[in-house]
Amino acid sequence: MSAEANVQTRMLTVSASPHIRSDESIARIMWTVNATLAPAALFSVYRFGMPALTTMVLCIVVAVATEYLIQRWRDKPVTINDGSAFLTGLLLAMNIPATLPWYMPVFGTVAAIAVAKHTMGGLGYNIFNPALIGRAVLLASWPVAMTTWPEMASKVDGVTSATPLGILKMQGYEKLVAVFGDKAEMYKSLFIGTRSGSMGETSALLLIAGGLFLIYRGYINWQVPVIMIGTVGALTAVFGQDPIMHMMSGGLILGAFYMATDMVTIPITVKGQMVFAAGAGALTVLIRLLGGYPEGVCYAILLMNCVTPLIDLWIKPAKFGARR
Repeated sequence: MSAEANVQTRMLTVSASPHIRSDESIARIMWTVNATLAPAALFSVYRFGMPALTTMVLCIVVAVATEYLIQRWRDKPVTINDGSAFLTGLLLAMNIPATLPWYMPVFGTVAAIAVAKHTMGGLGYNIFNPALIGRAVLLASWPVAMTTWPEMASKVDGVTSATPLGILKMQGYEKLVAVFGDKAEMYKSLFIGTRSGSMGETSALLLIAGGLFLIYRGYINWQVPVIMIGTVGALTAVFGQDPIMHMMSGGLILGAFYMATDMVTIPITVKGQMVFAAGAGALTVLIRLLGGYPEGVCYAILLMNCVTPLIDLWIKPAKFGARR
């Protein structure tokens, strides 16, 4: 090797400090999140049958196709391999009933990718969680279809049932317990997933297992799901409700582990994320107990997305190398 070549191989690349090296990438993180959602998604297919699989595949395909077409139209690098569009489609599918007509998931998915994500500039620039925007658009456009829930895979074509939160809202706690037989059976059903609801309400057990793996890998901070779910439990107990039922019902587990922790729409600092989580939990309880909807996780997280910039202004990280 010549002296000149030897010098070139030993040259340093200088960039802005701090110099942090990591093997992680956006694609690796996104596909890991997708993988942790897979058990709960597959259980929902087992639970609700082929309509669940059809809706899930439709949302994912439309999300990836919409992202590809927009990036080509904007003459931007195509990044569909990073898994972010796939994740948006999967999360949206997990937030809706399995039996929606095909055009509704298509409409909601296009709104999530084209409006919530790319009008803001694409990945890393969106203010709101795209999957939740898609759900909110569908709920505003087709409220009846979005609140009609399949009961069993064998009956998915003809029988629908109210969610536990819907029964609680309309008929009271005693009726809810009577539907399951007793409290123990109700808790068991909520934890395992043998109840009606969206595809993401199927199994608290599998969603928690996936979320714990994300915490183990360091992709999300444990404070966010713990504080959000804990806030819901504490406030519902204060108002004389069943905290265990509220913590395992609706989309709280899915929202706390997979959407409130969205790296783009959550505050930068851990303290800011704790404020975000507490606010989302409090708003969830407010909507559930006093609002017109039996569930409030979607709107609670979206409302807290609005104040994320204010939280970042209020709670700023310490300057690198400086002490407070």
